[in-house]
Amino acid sequence: MSYAISEYHDTDAIYRELDALMALPPVTLRRDAMEQWLEKLDQRCAKSKTMITEAKKFIPGGVQHNLSFNYPFPLVMDRAEGPYLYDLDGNRYIDFLQAGGPTVLGSNPPAVLEQVIDLLRHCGPCTGLFHEFELKIAKEISKHMPAVEMFRMLGSGTESVMGAIRVARLATGKKNIIKMGGAYHGWSDQMVYSLKIPKSRRFEAHGIPRACVKYTTEAANNNLKDLERRLFKNRFRGGTAAVLVEPVGPESGTRPVARDYNAGVRELCDRYGALLIFDEVVTGFRLGMGGAQGYFNVRPDLTIFGKVVAGGYPAAGGVGGRRDLIQRMAAGLESGKKRAYVGGTLAANPLSAAAGYFAIREMERTNACVQAGQAGDRLTQGLRAMIKEMKLPFVAYNQGSICHLETIGGMFIKLDYLRIMKVLQEIKARKHAMEEYGAAYMAEGIITLAGSRLYTSLADTDEGIDDALARFRRVFEKADWDGAKGEES
Repeated sequence: MSYAISEYHDTDAIYRELDALMALPPVTLRRDAMEQWLEKLDQRCAKSKTMITEAKKFIPGGVQHNLSFNYPFPLVMDRAEGPYLYDLDGNRYIDFLQAGGPTVLGSNPPAVLEQVIDLLRHCGPCTGLFHEFELKIAKEISKHMPAVEMFRMLGSGTESVMGAIRVARLATGKKNIIKMGGAYHGWSDQMVYSLKIPKSRRFEAHGIPRACVKYTTEAANNNLKDLERRLFKNRFRGGTAAVLVEPVGPESGTRPVARDYNAGVRELCDRYGALLIFDEVVTGFRLGMGGAQGYFNVRPDLTIFGKVVAGGYPAAGGVGGRRDLIQRMAAGLESGKKRAYVGGTLAANPLSAAAGYFAIREMERTNACVQAGQAGDRLTQGLRAMIKEMKLPFVAYNQGSICHLETIGGMFIKLDYLRIMKVLQEIKARKHAMEEYGAAYMAEGIITLAGSRLYTSLADTDEGIDDALARFRRVFEKADWDGAKGEES
């Protein structure tokens, strides 16, 4: 089986580059250039700005999803096609957001669209009862994913994490869940803990009682010794039900892991009687048809799915894994048997199940994962060459079609509670600097995820990637590197 990663990165080298970036003051964009980009967005995207202004009267913040929050104002999209997005004003953008990662084929692929339209004509999006595509997608996922013997489709990645944790606690009789610091596993009460920045604990847990994270702990990413310490300590406080990891590292590999890290986690879980849960919301069918578990040759006990399992359509989520574990999520009631309660009226609706089934089959037919990975390699290599040529301290790396561009390093701030006010000020300053890079990319016709993550797809051609690199160059040329060096001295 082929995978999107052509050559695994030197993880230690990436962290050395990131440490060097974080040792410097933020390299911001020149004020005169930033003002020109903001003015350009103001003029060219007037319809978006007008609509968002009205939306703020009815929607908190003006948008319904966090990915839509962009500086200086969210753009309103009218059309998505292959590698491009088009806004209300008719502006075209190179789409490296790809809906947050699910559209490995590119946006709105005709091969999936036509099948979905046909289904809608004769069935509609939902019946509330069983449909053949529930079986078809379960069989298709099981065929490709090494550790998935059974699959239960749910409505989102967040729901799937909740269900997997419930199964793990039921199956093991243990209480604690260990996640990696900085990782995102949805927004359920027990998982809003140390998001984005390690050791941030309950920093974003507003409205969530402290007791909800009583049994959630974090381990240092890419550090097996720290994980073992946590597992050992948990033996005396209810045991560890599961270790939850993103197999390429927290935040879709933003904090990468060593090539053999997942095998080490598997060994520790076996030693301490904990289940291993792979969060493959992004890597599942993006890293390859066998997911990260196939690439790393590590079999998790449970696998979290999202994104691709509905082919970029709504209601994407599910839990796969060992038969004995997934059967604990069986629908209905059986006397004398405990089950992990999960639900969702619209989960596995015909529209979502069919879209996911046809998308996965089309990805297999076209070798989409590998081709998207090649586009990711070309983009990352081009960015790295540009960074070297221009002698900038930026860092670019990728795991196939999951690409990272760190110009500010806003997620790599190290928390120090003895100087917390200064740290909070730094977080705020670096966050705004990242937002400005994102705005500059938008003004140059590129859409990214928060200005630092980029997803490539089958639809990205060599010419399209080279066009994007020319646009990135126009932004990098306005980086105030001299100003940052002056501030450092």
